[in-house]
Amino acid sequence: MVKIRLQRKGKKNRPFYRIIVADSRRARGGKALDNIGYYNPVVKPAEIKFDKEKLEKWIGVGAQMTETVKRITKAK
Repeated sequence: MVKIRLQRKGKKNRPFYRIIVADSRRARGGKALDNIGYYNPVVKPAEIKFDKEKLEKWIGVGAQMTETVKRITKAK
């Protein structure tokens, strides 16, 4: 199953997340099929940027969003 989820990047105590499309059996830091955007919770207000067309394309072919990604994209 293909999931749209977050991939953690950044330094210790300075998280930065990429919004990626990946096989659900891969590790959180594993190889991604596609990079859709990013989420930076460190700055206030949190910085969210993603490609809406890519997101809709992957949902159209059956990818499932995690609850966290749903919440983030809905906030945008």
